[in-house]
Amino acid sequence: QVQLVESGGGLVQPGGSLRLPCAASGFTFSSYHMSWVRRAPGKGPEGVAAINTDGGTTSYATSVKGRFTLSRDNAKNTLYLQMNSLKPEETALYYCARTTKSGTAYEYDYWGKGTQVTVSS
Repeated sequence: QVQLVESGGGLVQPGGSLRLPCAASGFTFSSYHMSWVRRAPGKGPEGVAAINTDGGTTSYATSVKGRFTLSRDNAKNTLYLQMNSLKPEETALYYCARTTKSGTAYEYDYWGKGTQVTVSS
């Protein structure tokens, strides 16, 4: 069955960095777009970044452009989100999601359980 397991979350000070890996199994990882989605307390899910099947194309939410970098290693079935210059308002549960793209829209059909990122001094 499809499994997505996120890790790497934790407590970081404002301006700090974290790297979130997501290990995928149960499907042909290299055949799917992948995304990171976050849910802050009291808010709905927000797509943070997406990447195409070979890693050659990425897209980012405007709020994270220039600070976050999404990458993938298809040989290791792993997705990575490098987050720099983190802000307190980015405190959220971060999810890895298998993604399909229809035109410019992204749809998420499988999610991991998430990893908590807390940005606080």
